Amino acid sequence: MKNFESYYDWFVNLVLEYTPKILVALGILIGGLIAIKLIRAIIVKVMKKRDMDPTAVRFLLDILTWALRVMLFITVIGELGVQTSSFVAILGAAGLAIGLSLQGSLSNFAGGLLIIIFKPFRVGDYIEAQGEGGTVNEIQIFATKLTTPSNQVIYIPNGSLSNGNIKNYSKELTRRGEIIVGAGYGSNMKHVKDVLTKIVAEEPKILEEPAPIIRVKELADNSVNFQILAWAKNEDYWQMLSDVQENVKLMFDQEKIEIPFPQRDIVIRNLDTKNLPS
Repeated sequence: MKNFESYYDWFVNLVLEYTPKILVALGILIGGLIAIKLIRAIIVKVMKKRDMDPTAVRFLLDILTWALRVMLFITVIGELGVQTSSFVAILGAAGLAIGLSLQGSLSNFAGGLLIIIFKPFRVGDYIEAQGEGGTVNEIQIFATKLTTPSNQVIYIPNGSLSNGNIKNYSKELTRRGEIIVGAGYGSNMKHVKDVLTKIVAEEPKILEEPAPIIRVKELADNSVNFQILAWAKNEDYWQMLSDVQENVKLMFDQEKIEIPFPQRDIVIRNLDTKNLPS
């Protein structure tokens, strides 16, 4: 009976001692989470007023949120009576061990920071990198999310992305296209060039400045190849290439200009079967 009473007294004293601490820690936890949300909202508002890049805003908010959560966690366990100094040391040692085992992830994290700082591309840009091409949907902490023209989602690690070559098709407002048109050697070169000039002049998606260029590129094996260099807005680029090539075919047919294609001549000879060995 005495043992039971002693355990009971110990339990009551423990509850009386730690209940206030638990309630205070719980209050700090709830208040801290609310405060983190308010801080995020204030920072978003300030950054939007300063017209900061949405990608940078999202990236910085993620880092800030996790840092505040770690600080809140240390504060809560400190209120419960846990020695925060030893906990911080343990956390630091664990962080070092995790960092050594996750060197690739840290490289991706650093790559994400470099992308945010130097901005080789932004959300909405069409890029080619690491053998993949697509529109940038999101720049995350460790990877960048692309959507291909066929609606496939690709995640490229930021480390390899920041250290490799990046081709950004959306960085400039205009883009120059190259179209190669072949004409037969029997065609009048001046006539071909006049027809190509008319096609280019009548294409509304081709910009007047910089002025388009039409010239002979090479004397190929089966054709005289003409080169058309024309500028268009980014959003009109692919349609401009398609329209020009379609009009080339239509106009060449109308003007009786030959568009050569590879051909082979097959010669069949009659053999004298009398002289063949039996």
